[in-house]
Amino acid sequence: MSQYRTFNAQDAVAYAQQFGGLDTPSELVEAQEVGDGNLNLVFKIFDSQGVSRIIVKQALPYVRCVGESWPLTLDRARLEAQTLVEHYKHAPQHTVNILHYDPELAVMVMEDLSDHRIWRSELIKNVYYPQAARQLGEYLAQTLFHTSDFYLHPHVKKAQVAQFINPEMCEITEDLFFNDPYQVHERNNYPAALEADVDALRQDTQLKLAVASLKHSFFSHAEALLHGDIHSGSIFVAEGSLKAIDAEFGYFGPIGFDIGTAIGNLLLNYCGLPGHLGIRDAAAAREQRLIDIQELWSTFAERFQALAREKTQDAALNVPGYASEFLKKVWTDAVGFCGTELIRRSVGLSHVADIDTIADEEMRHECLRHAIALGKVLIVIAPRIDSVDELIARVRQYS
Repeated sequence: MSQYRTFNAQDAVAYAQQFGGLDTPSELVEAQEVGDGNLNLVFKIFDSQGVSRIIVKQALPYVRCVGESWPLTLDRARLEAQTLVEHYKHAPQHTVNILHYDPELAVMVMEDLSDHRIWRSELIKNVYYPQAARQLGEYLAQTLFHTSDFYLHPHVKKAQVAQFINPEMCEITEDLFFNDPYQVHERNNYPAALEADVDALRQDTQLKLAVASLKHSFFSHAEALLHGDIHSGSIFVAEGSLKAIDAEFGYFGPIGFDIGTAIGNLLLNYCGLPGHLGIRDAAAAREQRLIDIQELWSTFAERFQALAREKTQDAALNVPGYASEFLKKVWTDAVGFCGTELIRRSVGLSHVADIDTIADEEMRHECLRHAIALGKVLIVIAPRIDSVDELIARVRQYS
């Protein structure tokens, strides 16, 4: 990476002029750094009329919220760009368009989504997008089916697994999801008032056995090319539109991980709603989140099975009924991974605004406790939750 240098605003403008694909690149005159994540610089590039036209994103060689003491591979920029390019092939309507990327500079140029909003922010404000859950289910079905053994020739699949090996970013996931919350660790981040709740996680052998099984699956089940970090903060929405972004955690892993992470973030919003809305509005919004979860899974499962009937290449996997059996395993995995998302976002390094922005401290702590308790039960009883209706019943039971 000898050519690597950290971009400033002027560098970003020059790069967008060169690689943004505009007919008149000289129109691009100004950049604003807008990145609020932990891993990257993100520049919006404006034209002379003040309209944002292009996004330039550059990976930093360290975790931004920690500093240079936590170094990171710059190769994740290549992996993110290639994951999004691959996903765009199969779900162009729901994936941000990558216009150019340079692995040496760890930079990519992508379409501007200024006419969209981050889904998490909209959920917190109780702004409803009626098609979003189904569109997310469609995105997951298309991307995960077309990069799985159902569709890819075994030689192609094995080559892609090698291409998308992402050990450093996977290690972050492995630590934040499966290790840190269940031990005393400096990265953990939770209020002192929750010490007893967090200590109970560390002491729960049954829970830790279930988490070990989920981590083993994350290690070893290269089922499809995952987004790897699909949550409401990595999804842009507009009326009738949904686009996935931020895929630097992309790798070949268990399909249930992407499903579970997506559902987990809808449940985090569910847990946090009483801290943002009045009693009646929070109850109605919570019902809508449960409908969203049902629509997400139903759309994913129906579309995945339809694609399997139409496009499965392997003779053995094409046996009628096998795709349905496979999705039973995916569902069980998803429920467990959903639980780990609820816990790690409550006690680990990286929290969510759905709960962290609750102004009332006591209510915020209560919402965190709810997320921890719900996550714990979902991890432990995942094998006994046979359907999305059963999941919703359990969520109601623990609310």
